[in-house]
Amino acid sequence: MAPLVHGFDPPERFVTGTVGEPGNRTFFLQARSGARVVSVALEKQQVAALAERIDELLDEVMASQAAAGTVVPAVAPLDLEDSEPLEQPIEEEFRAGTMTLSWDPDDARVVIEVFPFTEAAVVSPEQVDDDFEEPEPDELLLVRLTAGAARAFVSRAEKVLEAGRPSCPFCGNPIDPDGHLCVRANGFRRRDP
Repeated sequence: MAPLVHGFDPPERFVTGTVGEPGNRTFFLQARSGARVVSVALEKQQVAALAERIDELLDEVMASQAAAGTVVPAVAPLDLEDSEPLEQPIEEEFRAGTMTLSWDPDDARVVIEVFPFTEAAVVSPEQVDDDFEEPEPDELLLVRLTAGAARAFVSRAEKVLEAGRPSCPFCGNPIDPDGHLCVRANGFRRRDP
């Protein structure tokens, strides 16, 4: 059976956002066209990796396509910046697993595919050498973005990631509002006098 494809080419809006307090946030990718909204839950590290790879991909395209006439902005165009909250109500379609990213030179679009997480797709170290076939997904999110919209996605993703808990200057781990036990400070918390 063919998977259900939540396709947006291009979406009116494609953003990442969170629900909850820093330290207990749930991250979402959200695409909208008209009244149709698709929300996919994912991990903070997935948001960071996706934003970083989109930025790198656009930089590569910018360097290789400069002579070909493809215009890729170096930064997010101001008119595409999006600081609005996620669309409500948030109804999670699935939790993200594997994500793919590519550049379509024919349409000058960044193509993002997000597949659902499945336990069957998790490979243990003993299975690495085995012939492993990933199961066919039931559904997937397919988004095709212009270069400017992709840069705007990266800009917002960076702001969303920075809005979390501050990092410890010693160990780099997040600091909760009530502090944390820092292994680089011998596991002790500093006390206020």
